[in-house]
Amino acid sequence: MKKNIGAQLALYPTPLTIIGAINGPKPTWTLVAHVGIMGHSHILVSLAASHFINGCIKNTHKLSISIVNEQMLPQADYSGAVSGAKESKADLFSWQLGEAGTPIIEKSPLTMECTVADTYSTPGFENFICTIDNTYVEEKHLNEAGKINYHSLKPVLFEFPTYEYLKTGDVIGKCLSFQNKE
Repeated sequence: MKKNIGAQLALYPTPLTIIGAINGPKPTWTLVAHVGIMGHSHILVSLAASHFINGCIKNTHKLSISIVNEQMLPQADYSGAVSGAKESKADLFSWQLGEAGTPIIEKSPLTMECTVADTYSTPGFENFICTIDNTYVEEKHLNEAGKINYHSLKPVLFEFPTYEYLKTGDVIGKCLSFQNKE
């Protein structure tokens, strides 16, 4: 028997990411787990409306999304604990400017540069609908076909109700391999 627990956001765990944006001559960063796929060409980044970084994104219409792995988790966690309005987070990560003008974290195994195509507001949140301009991946995380190998990349996941970070798990099967073969 299932129990109705009300209108709960239950689509967790999700990938843990660092959102980067240019703030004047330097970057600013924030920790975000509210990211999503909108078809094959658009992604969504949902940020609390009060975040400092939102203004930077609205000024440039650009942001970067960096996947967090276990090695960068302490810095990533810190980036979500401190407001960019109160303390500069520019030097939290070594970075370089990407081809589309967004800050790319050198330590992140994968970073996407994005352009904001639209902004959609919901109570307390600004939701940036973005196109992907470039994707940078450490070569050691590409397979023979040049595709991203998440077995070696091992992104950290975030589980909201308990506020816990999780490791990615084992492969349990290939997509569409569980079909009844009669």
